[in-house]
Amino acid sequence: MAEAERITGTPETGPESGPEAAAVPGPGCDGDRVAPREQRPEQEAQAGATARRGKRRIAALLLVAAIVYLLDLGSKALVVAKLEHHAPIEVIGSLLRLEVIRNRGAAFGIGEALTIFLSLIAVIVIVVIARLARKLYSLPWAIALGLLLGGAFGNLTDRIFRTPGVFEGAVVDFIAPTHFAVFNLADSAIVCGGILIVILSFRGLDPDGTVHKD
Repeated sequence: MAEAERITGTPETGPESGPEAAAVPGPGCDGDRVAPREQRPEQEAQAGATARRGKRRIAALLLVAAIVYLLDLGSKALVVAKLEHHAPIEVIGSLLRLEVIRNRGAAFGIGEALTIFLSLIAVIVIVVIARLARKLYSLPWAIALGLLLGGAFGNLTDRIFRTPGVFEGAVVDFIAPTHFAVFNLADSAIVCGGILIVILSFRGLDPDGTVHKD
């Protein structure tokens, strides 16, 4: 009987065979997932904050673009109605005048023989800005891209709807400084946006808000 008890008896007890061992979860048990469960709300909150920040930057971009576009559109409509085929108006003596010029070239009268090509460039700029906006988390970049977008839309509207035809229309320029090319508000916005982008790039600020130093 003693020998049978040794063979069929209760298993040996050890440090890991008591009640305490049963309470310790093994690999794959729920205990292994406690930490991720505690961290998940934090991660979700951070992701939500990032998404909201991105939406605010896109809203800023669109607001700047809309302001530039409406100012450009309104100013062109006004000068065409009041100034075209009339004598120039002197704003600051002979240093600055308002004079309507129909320009089939690029900003400041460059490339008058490339009207269709310039229109396509404007379309490409708009598409590129739309793609960049998906990863936009920087307010300065939102302002810069908004200036470019509003200016591009302003001049593209002229290319599409003004004579002589679609994508060949002449842009309305009316700001005429002495010894300088005649331009419009869309041209000014494009130049200011480009300068701001150069400054941001030199400072190492990317559209996604990260800062790098070479």
